[in-house]
Amino acid sequence: MIKRKTWEEFRETRFLQFVNTLLHVFGWAIIFTITDGIVTEVYPARVKFRGFDEKNNTEMYIKLSEYMVINGKTLLNEASE
Repeated sequence: MIKRKTWEEFRETRFLQFVNTLLHVFGWAIIFTITDGIVTEVYPARVKFRGFDEKNNTEMYIKLSEYMVINGKTLLNEASE
């Protein structure tokens, strides 16, 4: 099963930040260009910065936790099929 999603939804769930947290270890990130509130380009890039500040990380963990609460049963069922 594949259900196409938008880049906006990917960002809103904070999955992008989570993935970039891992990529920062290696000096990489996925960059989004947003024009007038619309994602117009996505590309990988080498970066010098590592990690995010505490406020952004806390917001990310809350959003990821909310996602798991809302989607946990569905994810478990899909993995078990």
